[in-house]
Amino acid sequence: MKAFWRRFARSRAAILGTAILALVVLVAAAAPVVFPGSPFRQVDRPFLQPFGERLFGTDQLGRDVAAGLAHGARTSLMIGVLATAVAVLLGTLIGGCAGYYGGAVDDVLMRATEFFQTIPTFLFAILLVAIITPSIRSIVVAIAVVSWPPVARLVRGEFLSMRSREFVQACLGLGMSDARVIFRHILPNCLSPIVVTGSLIVATAILIESALSFLGLGDPNTMSWGFMIGAGRTFLRSAWWLCTIPGVAILLTVLAINLLGEGLNDALNPRLGNR
Repeated sequence: MKAFWRRFARSRAAILGTAILALVVLVAAAAPVVFPGSPFRQVDRPFLQPFGERLFGTDQLGRDVAAGLAHGARTSLMIGVLATAVAVLLGTLIGGCAGYYGGAVDDVLMRATEFFQTIPTFLFAILLVAIITPSIRSIVVAIAVVSWPPVARLVRGEFLSMRSREFVQACLGLGMSDARVIFRHILPNCLSPIVVTGSLIVATAILIESALSFLGLGDPNTMSWGFMIGAGRTFLRSAWWLCTIPGVAILLTVLAINLLGEGLNDALNPRLGNR
């Protein structure tokens, strides 16, 4: 662990990403305390300029933009983490089975994975949300469904590599069950790339959720950054802050997660240990 933290701390970009992400998480956690009540309620006159009576001003209905930003952070992070968890779990299960068992199992699972990869990701997400009806649950399901194939292919490659290692062959020779070999000996050695890939999927999930909300396919009862941009785009010329502020929040959050992912990749990759 000391070597991991030493390599991680060596990357200034990773530290910057961690600091920005920590700030976003802090804002999301403090939202119910700092901005109690619904972020949809009217609190002042419409179109108040930012950095005046209100920190980030108000929108066309007199709603506090800062309150929407804080509550939107909760929505984006929650959807990003939940969708990533489901996608990583599903992709690891499918990819692990394909790589470990090979043969017909590998062929069937990989053909199914390739089928999902041929469908345009965002259009497929729109279709799923529209069919299930827009809600937090449907968005999580849609993002997870379009995000698991890359994880499956990554895990399959890792399992194929590990399956031929001597320690795995020794475990099989000793008569260990498949479940024990997979979960106690192979999977722990594949966690590093899975963790890194998962961190990057979180960023993609936030972008997809924001885009869906921008198009009006978000949960109508939940404030999100994409909803704020979509609601304010009509007034972009006269009230620039309605789109700019949540847009900058999305930009910084996604950038922070990508920087953190690169830092994790450098720190978890044993080939970089002698740098």
